[in-house]
Amino acid sequence: MRPGRSPARLRALAAAVTGAVFVAVLAGCTQDGGRIDMAPTGGVPVRGGTATMALPPAATPNWIFPIGAPGYGASYNYAIQSLLYLPVYDAVKRDGALTTTGPNTLGGKPVYSDGNTTVTVPLREDITWSDGRPVTSRDIEFWFNLVKANKADWGNYSVGTMPDNVKRFETVDAHTVRLRLDRAYNPDWFTANQLTLMRALPQAAWDAKTDGGKTGDWDRTTAGAKAVFARLTRHSKSLGSYARDPLWKTINGPWKIAEWRDSGQVSLVPNPRYTGDDRPHLDKVVLKPFTTTDSEFNVLRSGGVDYGYIPPSALAQKAKFESRGYRVDPWEGWAVTYIVYNFNSSHAGPEMRQLYLRQAMQHLVDQRAMSDVVWQGSADPTLGPVPAKPKTQYLSDSMERNPYPYSVSRARALLTGHGWSIHDGEARCVRPGTGAGECGAGIRKNAPLRLTLLSQSGSTETTNMMQELKSSLSKAGIDLTIRQQPLNSVLGNSVPCKAGEPGCAWDMSFFGTAGSWYYPLNPSGEQLFSTGASANFGNYSDPRADRLIRAVQYSADPNATHAYGEYLARQLPVMWMPNPAYQVSVIRNDLRGVDQNPTVTIAPQDWYYVKKGADQ
Repeated sequence: MRPGRSPARLRALAAAVTGAVFVAVLAGCTQDGGRIDMAPTGGVPVRGGTATMALPPAATPNWIFPIGAPGYGASYNYAIQSLLYLPVYDAVKRDGALTTTGPNTLGGKPVYSDGNTTVTVPLREDITWSDGRPVTSRDIEFWFNLVKANKADWGNYSVGTMPDNVKRFETVDAHTVRLRLDRAYNPDWFTANQLTLMRALPQAAWDAKTDGGKTGDWDRTTAGAKAVFARLTRHSKSLGSYARDPLWKTINGPWKIAEWRDSGQVSLVPNPRYTGDDRPHLDKVVLKPFTTTDSEFNVLRSGGVDYGYIPPSALAQKAKFESRGYRVDPWEGWAVTYIVYNFNSSHAGPEMRQLYLRQAMQHLVDQRAMSDVVWQGSADPTLGPVPAKPKTQYLSDSMERNPYPYSVSRARALLTGHGWSIHDGEARCVRPGTGAGECGAGIRKNAPLRLTLLSQSGSTETTNMMQELKSSLSKAGIDLTIRQQPLNSVLGNSVPCKAGEPGCAWDMSFFGTAGSWYYPLNPSGEQLFSTGASANFGNYSDPRADRLIRAVQYSADPNATHAYGEYLARQLPVMWMPNPAYQVSVIRNDLRGVDQNPTVTIAPQDWYYVKKGADQ
């Protein structure tokens, strides 16, 4: 897993490109979890061929087990898992739109009853595992038992949500499951943000406590579920063995692994035992990693990538790619971009917990300049937790306005008004304490404002944006040290932590070169900002925010989302940053069927080649 025009100027990129530009409108709340219209594609399929797709810079797939661990939640991991193991619900293309059911999912339309306290999920009967066994409700129960017993080790877990909100899991019959919930829920939210977490896992093949041990119903006890989960997790950490490990050969999706290198290069070929209708046209799809945008750009120019991307700074070369048989399409994401504050930092946690200080820093983020200069106009401002674009019913008029416009004078005034002195380019606390006009709890006398930021490497734009931020913060005496690391390292080093424990010395973290967080169809914040949530990397906790998040989960009233979005836009649980397109894609003209899903999943089974020069 955005109504209203933001005050930033319209994207220069949108005016610069032609073709299948992303257009999206979300319909009103539904039990399907929303709907996003997509541009059509055309052409007569030609069977066969290999398509090589470039992965984001410094991003390597590193997790295959469909229950993601904290720190392994990158979008490309989920995208690959969904090609091997069909999700029950997902944001998928159907009839020219994105909704939660389609040819790539196992579930039919969910049925809510008993005042929205019960949801019944019908499953397709035509899908089998590659070992010939049918996919049944027992496979869903297996997943549920594993996450219930191991929820603290599940990257999607948030206190009070799945599986906590299910009082009883029932297998009605071989292809129907029923969830008895702990209260009434908003069907739009529950389908889009809870049912999309469900997976069918091959219980008959995986339900063993030890390698070579007997399979059975071990998952039906807590101890057994923990042992099974530990075994599967251990295998998922053995990256180089994915292609030969028998565990990962029992699949139900349209693709299977041909190769998964330690470097992160993944090759997929059609699953010959796939029983769905959307069978692949291509012979192979290669997902190719790159260390930097520049290295990918060089390979793309030489013709070594069929589906790649260019940095915004290279948009001036758009015509050259078009003349060589490519089309240039921005891949817009249903996302927000931000820098995480670590409220438990053993170094600067007390500073991070001061709202006035976060407000001062937000006033120093010149999102307009960053978009124009760094991203060449291809990034929109992030103004709060609800995406600003595309326009949806989830965004209020208030959320279209920036509550913290760029202003060095306001930032300095906030600091000096709260006990800081700014001299010779350095801010120091001169009035410690918790009273009015004082620095705040835990901040020592003469403490300098020195912060450390972990930032993902591999992108010139990100490097330049971080340098611009460093320069801007220095105007208010804030010293920012930037440490760049590959994306997986940043994610692995930015997990929730407790003050004083090893690994909790980081102050801020950025992993948003292609957007920090991609939402399901409902942009609620329980995974990001609720107390104790696994993706709440900065340990943010606010009782009022928790109440507002719960209101979004429980009420179908759109004003609940508005109240949540407006509050967190001002409370600044994170530092809001410009939200770039996921990427500016460059795709061979004869490769068709590519719908760039704004939730950043892929469906290469829909890709096909046409004869060069074909108009349709």
